Amino acid sequence: MSKVFFTDLRASSKENLLDKVDKLFEAAGFSEIIEPKDLVALKIHFGEKGNTGYIRPQFVRRIVDKVKGCQGKPFLTDANTLYVGSRSNAVDHLQTAVENGFDYAVVNCPLVIADGLTGKEYINVHIEGGKHLQEVKIGSAAYHSDAIIAVTHFKGHELTGFGGALKNLGMGLGSRSGKQIMHSDVLPSVTEDKCIACGRCSEWCPAGAIEVEESAVAVIDKDKCIGCGECTVTCTEGAIKVSWKTTPDIIQEKIAEFTAGVLKNKKGKAGYITFLMNVTPECDCVSFSDVPLVHDIGILASKDPVAIDQACIDLVNKARVLHSSRIGGTPDVEDKFRAVHKHVDWSVQLAHGEKLGLGSRDYGLIQLSNS
Repeated sequence: MSKVFFTDLRASSKENLLDKVDKLFEAAGFSEIIEPKDLVALKIHFGEKGNTGYIRPQFVRRIVDKVKGCQGKPFLTDANTLYVGSRSNAVDHLQTAVENGFDYAVVNCPLVIADGLTGKEYINVHIEGGKHLQEVKIGSAAYHSDAIIAVTHFKGHELTGFGGALKNLGMGLGSRSGKQIMHSDVLPSVTEDKCIACGRCSEWCPAGAIEVEESAVAVIDKDKCIGCGECTVTCTEGAIKVSWKTTPDIIQEKIAEFTAGVLKNKKGKAGYITFLMNVTPECDCVSFSDVPLVHDIGILASKDPVAIDQACIDLVNKARVLHSSRIGGTPDVEDKFRAVHKHVDWSVQLAHGEKLGLGSRDYGLIQLSNS
C-alpha cells in the first residue's frame, strides 16, 4: 500500500499554507530523493495566457527553497504545447510563464523549457510493457535531470476526465511531436493548397517518407510513414495539420506510457505534490478558468503518482459540488469529472499506469496535524 500525505487548508498565525508545503515535503520523504548537486526538475504547468487556475508561484517558491536546502539545483520546467497558443515555442512559453508570475525574483530558480526552442530537443526513450508504444519522446532537460518533482494542479480535462500527476508528467513532458503521437492514431496528410514546398518537413522526417515533387507539393509515402508527428510540428504553414483523432481510452494509456518514459531513469528519484485547489472543470491549457467544481480541499504529497491521483479523485468525489459551478444543479453527484466529461472513463489512466508498474491505486491517506 502506498503512502499519500495530506494537509487541509486550515491556517493560523502559527502555521500558514506555505509552512504546510514545507511540512509535506519532509513528511513525504522528498529530502531522500535529492543528493547534493542534483539537477532537480520541478515539473510545473505555467498556465495558458488568460488562465488563472494554475498553482500560485509562491507555493512553488517554497518547494524550490526546500530543494536548495537539500543542496539540490532546482529548475522549473514544462515542454512546449502542440496546439497554437501562448506556449508552443520556448520564447512565447517563457514570456507567458513570466507574465503569470513565474519569474526568477518570485520562484528563486531558472525556467527551462524541456524540449527546447521549437520542441526538437528530446530523447527517444525505450519503455517496457507498452500497449501502444515501445518508444516515447521525452523533453531532454527533464530526462537528463537527476531527480524530478511533479508539482501538479488537479483539475478536469476534456480528453482524460481529469489531469493529475500522470498527465502532468506524461503529456506535459512529451515533446511536441510526442504530443501529436498521444493525440492521434491517424497518419498525417498534406493540404496541397497550403504547401509552399519549403522542404522542412522532408528534412525532419526520420523515415524518409516525404518528398517534394516537381509540382512543388510535399507528398507523404504512407507505406514509409511511422506517424512520429515531426512533420506536423515542423510545418509553419499549417499544410500538415495537427490531428486530434483518438479516443479517451487510448490517449490515457499513451499518457501513462509517456510517464513511464519520463520516470525510466528516475528510480527512487521522483516525488509528487498535488494541489487540490481551484478544481476547475477544464485544463490550465485553456485561456480561461471556470468556477471550480468543489471547494478547495488541500495539498497532497507522495512518491507514487498513481496513488496520489487516486487519492485526489476520491477526495474530490467526497466533496459537495459548488452550486455556482458547471454541475451545480446536481450537488450530490458521485463522480464529478464524469458529470462534466460524460464520454470519458478517467480510470483508464490509473489502471494502465498500475499495469506499467508506475504505482498502485491502493493507498493509505495520512493527514498531517495542524500546528
